[in-house]
Amino acid sequence: MSRSAHPAGPRHADVLPEGHYSAPPADLNQLDPKVWARTVGRDERGVVTVGGIGVDALQREFGTPAYFLDEDDFRARCRAWADAFGKDADVFYAGKAFLSRAVVRWLKEEGLNLDVCSGGELSTALSAGMPAERIAFHGNNKSEEEIRRAVEVGVGRIVLDSFQEIVRVAHVAQSLGKRQRVQIRVTVGVEAHTHEFIATAHEDQKFGIALAGGQAAEAVRRALSLDGLELIGIHSHIGSQIFDMAGFEVSARRVVQLLADVRDEHGVELPEIDLGGGLGIAYTSDDDPREPHDIAKALSEIVTRECEAAGLATPRISVEPGRAIVGPTAFTLYEVGTVKPLEGLRTYVSVDGGMSDNIRTALYDAEYSVALVSRTSDAEPMLVRVVGKHCESGDIVVRDAFLPADVAPGDLLAVPATGAYCRSMASNYNHALRPPVVAVRDGEARVIVRRETEEDLLRLDVG
Repeated sequence: MSRSAHPAGPRHADVLPEGHYSAPPADLNQLDPKVWARTVGRDERGVVTVGGIGVDALQREFGTPAYFLDEDDFRARCRAWADAFGKDADVFYAGKAFLSRAVVRWLKEEGLNLDVCSGGELSTALSAGMPAERIAFHGNNKSEEEIRRAVEVGVGRIVLDSFQEIVRVAHVAQSLGKRQRVQIRVTVGVEAHTHEFIATAHEDQKFGIALAGGQAAEAVRRALSLDGLELIGIHSHIGSQIFDMAGFEVSARRVVQLLADVRDEHGVELPEIDLGGGLGIAYTSDDDPREPHDIAKALSEIVTRECEAAGLATPRISVEPGRAIVGPTAFTLYEVGTVKPLEGLRTYVSVDGGMSDNIRTALYDAEYSVALVSRTSDAEPMLVRVVGKHCESGDIVVRDAFLPADVAPGDLLAVPATGAYCRSMASNYNHALRPPVVAVRDGEARVIVRRETEEDLLRLDVG
């Protein structure tokens, strides 16, 4: 049986002996605050609540499956990141983790900037009132239409990902009579300890311009020579769901050396450096993520030390936490449909969602926690696999976990830490209807992304 050594999934598919599971928790009714949103708890009935509302009441009003997002927690995490980095740095929320117009408004109100990577994300940001100058535009293959709109509205920066894009953005900017602020995304040859599909700074992958072979230096030379571009800095992103700061240290050292080379060759000190995001969160009790202030201190010290050694002024730092902000703030609520014991193996517990609302387990072998949330139980722990309702054997929500042995159809289960990427990557597989996102705060719940309907599906089918 494959077991991931990292919450994002196994890098090399290590195989451990059958039956190699963590011990069951001492109390299945206890909710680890490291994994759950900040206002989550149990009421006197044993029902889990969020924002002061029980999941039973939430199910009656909004149905299942559904994502419930703790708005207070989201806002608090925004403030924590902004406070940690202060006025001399920029925090860009990575919209790919989860984006809606309500989220954009929260970001705007809490003082964060926004990173987008498609025309749709840009449209969502602008429609919700995010100032264009607080938006960064990413992507490895931006269309000319996307570039043109970004330049027209005046986004604060476009991150250039290829030699073709350097020319493309310069051409669009010149045709509009503008000078676009840009950064160059550099792959620095760092292999972060994470799943291979979300490690993004090693050289054999699609993002960025390689530092090796002088390619990044040539990209800088070309960007500096084009009138339509204002090169403001270098961008590096080493991956996602990372706990170890060692990769950032190596990345910063190599990026700073590039800045020094640019100064020596062109007489220009680029004023900014973006170290990307990718900081991990707790999906299970075994995870131990770092706090924003610890991360800010570590990154600042790394960059300052490397710049001092190179004789450079310390550039303005940018970071792009997405998962680290929204991931822990939401859980997915399901209703149990069937319970199927397999003698000598485990019990399969089927819920009314699955890989259409959380593809990460199937895609990355990601690990999640799960809890019985509609009641407490004193039953013995039972090894389960929580699966969905799709016609796919890989339709697994939680690969291995313990639930009370008396779990039964009609019970409500919740999977925490599903705020990032679950709704963003949701699909209509088997023509499933994508679940709603419901924001909960101070005893009130409101839909911020509504549940799809069959009419929505049929509207796109032109027959």
